[in-house]
Amino acid sequence: MFCYHCGVQLSEQHDFCTACGADVGLYKKIMYVSNRFYNDGLEKASVRDLTGAITSLRQSLKFNKNNVEARNLLGLVYFETGEVVAAMSEWVISKNLRPEKNIADDYIGILQSNANRVDALNQTIKKYNQAYTYCVQESKDLAVIQLKKVLSLNPKFIRAHQLLALLYMDSEQWEKAQRELKKCADIDRNNTMTLRYMKEVERMLEPDDNVKQPVKRKKQEAVRYQSDNEIIIQPMNVKEPKSGNAATLFNVAVGLVIGLAACYFLVVPGKVSDAKNQAQQSITEIANQSDIKTNRIQELEASIAKMQSENDTLNQELEGYVGDDGTLKTIDELLTASAVYMQTQNAQDTAGHLETIAASVNVEETSEAFQNLYHILRDTIGPELATTYYSDGLASYHSEDFATAVELLTKAVYYDSTNAESLYYLGQAYRRMDDRENAIMIYERVVEMFPGTQNALNAQRYLEELKQ
Repeated sequence: MFCYHCGVQLSEQHDFCTACGADVGLYKKIMYVSNRFYNDGLEKASVRDLTGAITSLRQSLKFNKNNVEARNLLGLVYFETGEVVAAMSEWVISKNLRPEKNIADDYIGILQSNANRVDALNQTIKKYNQAYTYCVQESKDLAVIQLKKVLSLNPKFIRAHQLLALLYMDSEQWEKAQRELKKCADIDRNNTMTLRYMKEVERMLEPDDNVKQPVKRKKQEAVRYQSDNEIIIQPMNVKEPKSGNAATLFNVAVGLVIGLAACYFLVVPGKVSDAKNQAQQSITEIANQSDIKTNRIQELEASIAKMQSENDTLNQELEGYVGDDGTLKTIDELLTASAVYMQTQNAQDTAGHLETIAASVNVEETSEAFQNLYHILRDTIGPELATTYYSDGLASYHSEDFATAVELLTKAVYYDSTNAESLYYLGQAYRRMDDRENAIMIYERVVEMFPGTQNALNAQRYLEELKQ
């Protein structure tokens, strides 16, 4: 056990950390309680009391959520009951708590190495949810079919066994319900819901001892008496036939009735059973075809969504090339700027095109050839424009039109970043506009780029005033 404060191994004799002195008495008690619940869960899991094991292990994690052994064992118990998603959740959390030397890596790896198995387990969850939906919709025959598919893929799924048993109980098929509940008991011996269902099934299956069966007595069919040395037996309730023809007709009628009754009770149930089996097969085939069509529809919808996403991406890329701010438009603007400068040598007109380009795209993210041509044009017209913008900006500053001064001086700095006067008066204009944040940023650039100059000393003084 390690100290929660400094990580040093704790001594069993002391209730404080020998390294940092932290009080760990209560901490050690909490750890002991967590370990005791873990040991209790381990004992219950070893005798297949999985419900009790889950309860104990959850209590262990309540006291110590970092108990990796308890979390791994809880994942195994969940997996044994067919709850694969819950098991994976516990193992993933365990792996995040202890990335190295953790057996949860092996459990996750075994599942992920068999993609077909993982897909089958995912299908069991979907089919179980569909079966539950059928139950809510009173389509109990379809629910039974769906649950049988679930159990064929995951025989240890306790919730599926219990729901199937409940459906059998609803239809009074008590023997089938008992078989499903015994399978649940083989997996988890003390599951409360299983025991509750089993008690009800056994109550319905056991004979009622309080009802006495009526005792049939044979009617006395003859009277015996002795005459001298002879025993005479005289039948009772025997009447002589009055007419042979009437008796014959009566016997024929009785035979016909018996024949019809035998036909009804022997042949008709077989036909009804065959009809039920055929109907059940038809329902199964319809359910299978429905599942196939549903899966196909989902695949097609996913394919359509994927193609739509790809189409939107391509449209966005195409818009990036041919739109108002697209690459082709930007290249055309740069070529226009080059043509204007070569034909007229007019720096202002050329600058207008360059500023349009800078406002629409990030020049540093364009191609190398694009950047080279752009920088050549900017460096060519830069000194002339920087001087013009500085003069105009300084005039606006002295006339106290500080917004115009900021705009013009910003362009002057852009075209010639080595001009200390342009940068200094830009900071002054921001300060006079009460834009404290930008003023501080510009003054710091002046101090950094032009140390020791008068502009830097003035900028430092204004910085101290603004920061105060």
